[in-house]
This record gives sequence, structure tokens and C-alpha cells, in this order.
Amino acid sequence: MKRLLCVLLLLLATCAQAQLKPNDRLAITGDSITEQKQYSVFIEDYLLMCQPLTGVRAMQFGWGGETSWGFLNRLDNDCLQFKPTIATTCFGMNDGGYGPLNPDRFEKYKNATDGLLHAFEKAGVRVVLGSPGVVDHNTAYGGDRAKTDVYNQILKAERDAVEAIAKEHGVAFADVYSPMMDVMTKAEAKYGSKYHVAGGDGVHPSANGHLVMAYAFLKALGCDGNIATINVDLTGKRATASEGQSVKSFDGQALTIESTRYPFCFVLDPKITAIDDPGNHRGVLEFLPFNQDLNRYTLVVTGAPANAKVKITWGDASKEFSVDELTKGINLAAEFLDNPFAEQFRKVDSLVRAKQNFETSMIKSLVHGVRYELPDEKQLLSDVVSATTKMQQVLANRAADAVVPVTHTITIQILP
Repeated sequence: MKRLLCVLLLLLATCAQAQLKPNDRLAITGDSITEQKQYSVFIEDYLLMCQPLTGVRAMQFGWGGETSWGFLNRLDNDCLQFKPTIATTCFGMNDGGYGPLNPDRFEKYKNATDGLLHAFEKAGVRVVLGSPGVVDHNTAYGGDRAKTDVYNQILKAERDAVEAIAKEHGVAFADVYSPMMDVMTKAEAKYGSKYHVAGGDGVHPSANGHLVMAYAFLKALGCDGNIATINVDLTGKRATASEGQSVKSFDGQALTIESTRYPFCFVLDPKITAIDDPGNHRGVLEFLPFNQDLNRYTLVVTGAPANAKVKITWGDASKEFSVDELTKGINLAAEFLDNPFAEQFRKVDSLVRAKQNFETSMIKSLVHGVRYELPDEKQLLSDVVSATTKMQQVLANRAADAVVPVTHTITIQILP
């Protein structure tokens, strides 16, 4: 019992240390999976729209084919000079070598992870150490499950090593491996062997797998998931709302709210509609507690007649709920995936993606290119860093400025 209490206290302390602060500059670092700009976009979307803190900005530093030790060698030039205050790491997929366990590579991975932690901390950067994810059961190694299982065991060993380093140094740990393995197993049971969570090539996920990754990092960053609580008293015709939500009017049935804090919206490419398409991240929501843990936009209604049925209309959709459900509170974000925030969420998301696309060319082609191809051109490097940073800030501000108040109406109707 005493040991369990110590573990719980350690976990609580780690979470508290990992929480974002106003004006933080978050560096999202990793390999080609990060360079896909999907989980990193989900994270930035969430931080801008769902639980905004004043002045928080994110920057994506993914690099195809990268390893922990490769990133460590270029950390100063390609990341630290942009002065992040907090960083996430996600390495290990390439570090394992895609073959049987190589003890030398494994030790190199652990040493490089420890080295990254110390280098970040020396620069005054708080760190969330992330584990690698998984390779897909059905698509990695041409579907050879024996080889897939072997490599996933290596990735699990890397996960365990990163967790041990995080605990040793008292920093936050993002377990990407475990939820990805869990979701992949459950999704395969429902959708069949053609459905992949870790990507069509077995390594690079589609939107479904990236949502799982974003979940792991947002949890480790200390996000509590309380987006909004809206309380409605039908008897007294009163309504109140939490921070980020302003009640404009309530006539006993129609409740109009102006919101500056959005629920996370699972916006889709119009070409993607099937729930078993890996590009549709809604397909994993029943296996992943994203809405429960990170996306609670709660409506609590009291004063309805006992045993009544109540119709809730939000945007273009309506659903019926019992009095007991509404008294306890329903999560509008989970019940209404297509909701009045979706259009503006999509606009902000597109601006975030444009910014992160620029960040890839900014770091890989320009900043890194000048530093390593023209090492004597120090003034040129300084000018490139200055010019690209200004552009990156313009794009970041453009995305942040698009998070405008959304006015919407929730209609509460007692059914006969």
C-alpha cells in the first residue's frame, strides 16, 4: 500500500511539472512520423482552441529518418536557437533498426535520450519524454505478424527505457506505445485485418493513429480536458457557464452562448466518410478515451419533469436524453461530433497545417542547409534564421488570430 501511494504521488508530481504555462513555446520533436504533421497539428489545434493559455505557441521539428542521437547532434542549431521553453520528444522507431534487438543500438538509444534530456534542461527547456509508437500488425513487414511482434517488443523495450529515464529525473513521460497497441488490437477486432492504425506502410499512421499519439502527449502535457461546463436550471430559467463561455440569452428553451474556448472537433476531408477508413480519426474514438479525458464540453440541465424525455438540438443535429442523463451532465463534444464549432475549427486547423508545412522547409532546407553546407557563412545563417523566424511568427499569429468567438445556440425541448 505504501509503495502504491509513493507511485501515485510520483505520477501526480510528474503531471504537475509537465503543465504548460502562459507564453510557453512548445517544440514538438521527432522523426518522419512527426514530420507527417498530423499529431503535431492536433496538439497545436488543441492548445490554440480548446484550452488556450495566453501566448502559447508551438513549432514542429520532425525530420524523416531521424534517430535520437541524430537529433542530439543537431539540437543546438536546428531547435534550441529558436528558444523553446518546453519540448516533446518522439524517437525510437528508426533507432531500433527494424530488425532483431541490437544491444549496441539499444544502449545508444538510451544514452541519446538521456543526452537530449540533459541538453534541453541545460538550455532551460522543460521536457516531456515520449516513447515510440508501434508498427502495424497487418501492414508492417508485408503483414508478417512474427516480424511485427518482434519489432513491437523492441519498441516496448524502448518505451520502458524512456519511462525509466523520465522517472529517474522526475520529468513527464508520454506513453505513446501502450495506447497505440491497445487501440490497434481493439480496432482490428472490430474492423478486420485490412484496417491499420500504424499506417499503410506499417510505420506512418493515418489520422486515426495520429489522434492516439496526440492523446498521449496532451495527457502528458497536463491538459485536464475541462473545456466547458454549462449549467441550465429550467425551473428558474437560469443559465451559467464556465470560463471561455459567455451566456448571451436564455428564454427557458433556447440558450445562446458566445465561446472563446472550443471543443476539439474531428473535422474530416470531405472525400473521407467511411468510419473504417484510417483517415477518419472518428473510427478510433470508441477505443480511445479522447472525449472523456480531454474533450469535455458538458451540459447539465436540472428542473425537467421526472421521467420526461428531453430533446437537445445543437447546430443541425438533435438527440434525445433522459432527465437522469442531463442531470448528471452530457458531453456535447462526444454526442455531437458535427457541431457549430466545426467550420471555424477547420479554418484554424488549415492555418496551423500551413504554418507547420513552412516549419519543415524552414528547418530542413534553410536553417540546417546553410549551417551544414556553408559553415563559414555565419552572417548568412543569422539572416536566414531572422527572416524565417519572422515568417514563422506571422503564420503562428495568423492561426491564433483565427480563433475568434463562436456564437451558438443549444435548444432544450421537453417532449410530450
